[in-house]
Amino acid sequence: MNYKEFIYKPIGIIRSPFKTIEGVPIQPAGAKGTKGEVKVYKKYSTGLKSLEGFSHIILIYHFHLSRGYKLLVVPFMDVEERGVFATRAPKRPNPVGISVVKINSIKDSTIEVDNIDIIDGTPLLDIKPYISRFDNITKEKNGWYSKSGNDVSKIKADKRFK
Repeated sequence: MNYKEFIYKPIGIIRSPFKTIEGVPIQPAGAKGTKGEVKVYKKYSTGLKSLEGFSHIILIYHFHLSRGYKLLVVPFMDVEERGVFATRAPKRPNPVGISVVKINSIKDSTIEVDNIDIIDGTPLLDIKPYISRFDNITKEKNGWYSKSGNDVSKIKADKRFK
């Protein structure tokens, strides 16, 4: 099959204290305690049923401020150029991001979360429950990142992917 294009429609919007790209934590691990809201549009809110039994969710979203892409990038936690698919850089052929966040509460169509590393107003594409039995890999390799020695909690986004 030869797919040329896909069209996704947002199911909601993500709210956070981050209004610009600069200064955003680059991963949820660097956003400990940062609170946000996931506002699911009413027409999709029935899909939240049974989500309250999970401690964490995976947010899938559109990098709406990203324009264009680069196949070679210097990631935030490195000084060497890497292939974009070996990074989590936002300038990608399909600007899709993922973040694992902690659920604090769910009320109606709003999920209050912790550890958010997403810019305010980001379109939400999907939500999936984090299930440790499925999502926690114990025999992993972390590629170039293993050698970086950087602490993700101390690194914030800058202008390099604007």
